[in-house]
Amino acid sequence: MALVSSSIVPARLRSKRSLRIMTDNAAWVFAMYAAVLLRLDFDMTRVEAFRVATLIPLAWALQFLFGWLFGLYRGFWINGSFDEVAALARTIGAVTGVLFIYDLLIPGTRPAPASAIIAAGFLALVASGGVRYLARHAIDRSRRARDEGLPRALIFGTGECGVRMINSLLFEDSSPCIPVALLDDDREKQNLTVKGLRVIGGRASMFDAARRFNATVLVIAIPTAEGSTIRELTALAELAQLEVLVVPTVTELFGGQVRATDLREPTEADLLGRRIIETDLEQAASYLQDRVVLVTGAGGSIGSELCRQIARFGPRRLVMLDRDESGLHQVQLSLEGRALLDSPDLILLDIRDRHRVAELFGEIRPDVVFHAAALKHLPLLQAHPVEALKSNVWGSLSVLDAAAAAGVTRFVNISTDKAANACSILGYSKRIAEGLTSYFGLRHPGTYLSVRFGNVLGSRGSVLTAFRAQIEAGGPVTVTHPDVTRYFMTIEEAVQLVIQAGAIGHDGEALVLDMGEPVKIADVARRLCANHVPEIPIVFTGLRPGEKMHEELFADGEASYQSNHELIRYVRVPDLDPTFVRDVDPKVSGKDMASLLEFLARTMTVVLGDEPVSSGVFEAPRVDRVVDGAL
Repeated sequence: MALVSSSIVPARLRSKRSLRIMTDNAAWVFAMYAAVLLRLDFDMTRVEAFRVATLIPLAWALQFLFGWLFGLYRGFWINGSFDEVAALARTIGAVTGVLFIYDLLIPGTRPAPASAIIAAGFLALVASGGVRYLARHAIDRSRRARDEGLPRALIFGTGECGVRMINSLLFEDSSPCIPVALLDDDREKQNLTVKGLRVIGGRASMFDAARRFNATVLVIAIPTAEGSTIRELTALAELAQLEVLVVPTVTELFGGQVRATDLREPTEADLLGRRIIETDLEQAASYLQDRVVLVTGAGGSIGSELCRQIARFGPRRLVMLDRDESGLHQVQLSLEGRALLDSPDLILLDIRDRHRVAELFGEIRPDVVFHAAALKHLPLLQAHPVEALKSNVWGSLSVLDAAAAAGVTRFVNISTDKAANACSILGYSKRIAEGLTSYFGLRHPGTYLSVRFGNVLGSRGSVLTAFRAQIEAGGPVTVTHPDVTRYFMTIEEAVQLVIQAGAIGHDGEALVLDMGEPVKIADVARRLCANHVPEIPIVFTGLRPGEKMHEELFADGEASYQSNHELIRYVRVPDLDPTFVRDVDPKVSGKDMASLLEFLARTMTVVLGDEPVSSGVFEAPRVDRVVDGAL
């Protein structure tokens, strides 16, 4: 809004308001006499036959009355803003209407010709609006002259947010830069002028524009821009030697207006994530609202964000389970603003303890379960495969057993892209967990499904967290290989899709989130190290055992199908009979344990029919055989 409450308007601004009232009054004097003269062909002798002067005080009184009612004089408006002009038009229109009726009802000689009253309203609007425009133009010129010492900026994006940002940069005293030219890839906006600034081209014109206008800053004024767009614009800005500033995302701006003070340097989430996720809130609420929801691994990065987002849907009870008491402390603090750890909905429990897990499920009888508890660090699990068996396989099985016994209506297993064409202990164990989940889905009431996605930004132990720590320590930054790539998504984006997937998935499916384009880790490291003084070296250490050069979301021969959400696909997962994992001897040597987990994961094969068959929301493939007889 351009209007500020009158209760907080200081004396200086009240004096400006008084000046506006006097300006409008003068406009009515000019408009009334000018309209009458026009009507009488500028014959001054005929003017004396009318009583125009008697209308002037009435026009002033009405202008103030309607101006107050329509908000024109009840606050301070930005000079020449659309809101002020709209209020001015409403006010003058009302005044003109009342004057016209009054003129018609006066017996005898009218104060003025009726047509002149209509013309006077139009002239008053032009005069008052013109004075405001000239004042705005003068302020713009003085502002730009005053801000000559500020960095000169190119603005990329001339949508609603871009126009608001230009306004803010021009008029706010806290502006970090002064806009000098506009860029936009939309050809229909070429040569468009906003606040005296012209769109001179698209991103391809950035280098020339920076030289032509002596700019040192690029402002990306597109809150909906995806990471790939920001990466490309940032790369072009670096070539043009421009500092990059971005507006916050749509989520960050929700409920507020974009201002110059909101500008910031692009973060890792801006460069790698930042996708607009359209969530069907009604669909999500249909299985979460007024339900008992349990989240395992609630103290972890994904689990805690799951809890925060699920809480918005109004579950009857949200039970948060984790073996990490510090994690439970943090998630309660983020949800409730306190962390006394005294809530019965905080459960300190290790999913390896199947007896306690069964006891808990029997007591709380959850309707929906999100299973996010797992060990996830690939190198450690390569060295200690039995721990992957105990947590990722047996732990998942204990939760699945308890869920089936408690009559859970929907079970969502959080998986990983490393389960596709698995070649690591982590990948094998998560692939087995997908197979176990599929088994329960095909043989028990309720819906059991998995959700598979890649790296999330900001999670504990993520590569970006490690990079930041190494940079703060002065380096070097270690990267496994110059060409290694990974998929990235912010935690918020991933969890939004997990919740959506939980609403639309079916038994025996793994829903695969669209992670966008894979990103070179070396490029990420270089960007984080850029402009750091002293320079941070990057060291390539070589791929570790079990690591892939490029992650995959789908296994070889795994047919994927589009769901009814554009960012979610799905595959059928062959089920794995729990009998084959229950009696595995944990005392088996590390090497043999690794081989056993690989065997279990690789013998989960599926033969698909030639034609897909309908499965509710999806077109689901026909499954003829799900587990290879080799087991």
